Amino acid sequence: MKLITSKTKFQGLLKHETKKQSLKKFIALVAIIISYFIFMSLKFGTRDGILTTILTWSFFVFCTPIADAGFLLAFPVRIITGIKMMYTQLFLYVIVFMINFYTFFHSSSIYDKTIILKLFYNILSKPYPFWGIILISFIGTILSIYFGDEMINVSKHNQRKKYHKHINKYKIIIFIFLIIFTIMLYYFLLEQLHIKMPV
Repeated sequence: MKLITSKTKFQGLLKHETKKQSLKKFIALVAIIISYFIFMSLKFGTRDGILTTILTWSFFVFCTPIADAGFLLAFPVRIITGIKMMYTQLFLYVIVFMINFYTFFHSSSIYDKTIILKLFYNILSKPYPFWGIILISFIGTILSIYFGDEMINVSKHNQRKKYHKHINKYKIIIFIFLIIFTIMLYYFLLEQLHIKMPV
């Protein structure tokens, strides 16, 4: 019975255009994360490669308003167990927080490995104003995963009523995020170049 159910779920992934798109995105994300891990492991060794990959993934969970990073776990959990991706995403936020809380206070030197992690450390170490980027990213991610759950529930894109109803709100959030992230990135780069802006 379980074998038949799993087979039916897999056939649904290949048959419906929305689910097929989700599957393609999942496979692409897995390929990217594996490639990144291999590159980091060759550069820094297996231990630091694993940690660097996890922290980089956590940066994209925390600091981007799209759910692609969390989608890596939320999608297979949804397909296998039926648990909504929204719940998995919220659980991931807790996991990511704990990972970074421990690393920040016990092994902060790992954040110096890549430019992305240096930027992430800069965000984490300056609650004001940089935690605003985490808040905006959280709102955008929740809305994004809300759309993602709907994609699994329907078979065609024209059936995505929630997406069509709220897409303009999501675009506004993305726009605000891009403005704030650009300003933050600008100041971060100036800091890296040891250039101080006159106040």
